[in-house]
Amino acid sequence: MESFTFGSLLDVIGELFSDEVSIAVSNTEEYIYYRPSKRIDLKIKPGDPVRKDTIAYKAIKTEQKVSEFNSRDVFGVPYHGMAVPFEHDGKIQGCVTAIYPTVTDGKSVVTVRTQDGWIPIPFSDVKYLEVKSRKTHVYTDGFSGTHKNSLQEFEYVLPKESFIRCHRSYIVNVKHIKEIFPDTHSTFVLEMKGGVRIPVSQSYSSYFRKLLGF
Repeated sequence: MESFTFGSLLDVIGELFSDEVSIAVSNTEEYIYYRPSKRIDLKIKPGDPVRKDTIAYKAIKTEQKVSEFNSRDVFGVPYHGMAVPFEHDGKIQGCVTAIYPTVTDGKSVVTVRTQDGWIPIPFSDVKYLEVKSRKTHVYTDGFSGTHKNSLQEFEYVLPKESFIRCHRSYIVNVKHIKEIFPDTHSTFVLEMKGGVRIPVSQSYSSYFRKLLGF
């Protein structure tokens, strides 16, 4: 049997987890592996130190499994995480951390900025969100406004049963999709109700197909 790398083994193990779960592995001092998901990316890089305010650090120091919510103060985005330490010859060597996106906190509207003020829009009325000119634009039927949050931040707020990231510049509400058309290189184009067309990029196409079941 040909030899395989530690990283390739972890990639295979990562396939056992949901596409929505990121995986981080560290020794007692620094991260040695990171696999981001489509729903959440903490931008960890191999070689980054294990900070004292992370659940990985807590798991290593307490030598116990740690599961808790973390605010955006740690990595810039909120997340739920579970860290499990591992040992060799009776000594802790590091830990494996599973990182989950947060769920909707009960708020059911997106409050967007207009020329005159702000308007709260129910999630169900939001058709899609687009980043352009360094601003996040929120679209409904016949109305649009801007919001200070990035698309990545919106991924942790919007209900995941309705909203899907399909492109680095777009999040769509699947309940407002009229039809899906194939495009070149295994990508798709979404026709929204009202006629607007939105691309599904190649990096999101397989994830998009899996979530919509086609």
